[in-house]
Amino acid sequence: MRVFRIAIPVSQIGVSRAFYESVLGLAADDTVPSRLYFHGGEVIVALIDWSVEPSGPFRPIPDDLYFSTDELDAVYERAVVAGAQQISPIETRPWNERSFYCLDPDGNRLCFVDEATLFLGHGADWS
Repeated sequence: MRVFRIAIPVSQIGVSRAFYESVLGLAADDTVPSRLYFHGGEVIVALIDWSVEPSGPFRPIPDDLYFSTDELDAVYERAVVAGAQQISPIETRPWNERSFYCLDPDGNRLCFVDEATLFLGHGADWS
């Protein structure tokens, strides 16, 4: 079994498209009218247009969504330019990951981690 897609609710699909395309450096796959898919490795990040596909009151995702990158400093700069909210500085965390945290336009919590410093947990097949 594996995770293949993570859905993020968004309230303004156009605003979110511009934000995620800029920060992730990926073009959106918009083959489904109410969704945008970002293909980043083995897991697809799907933005769900809450005005079209609501499943209850709008709420951002409850915890951080983590992205790894080999260009953390560039992603940080793109996040600043894209207007990321509550952006933290890039820091080395107690578990030795070099990362920063921010919020997307809807308050979804994102973390970007330097690929070279990923903490994957002890004993994982892929650690």
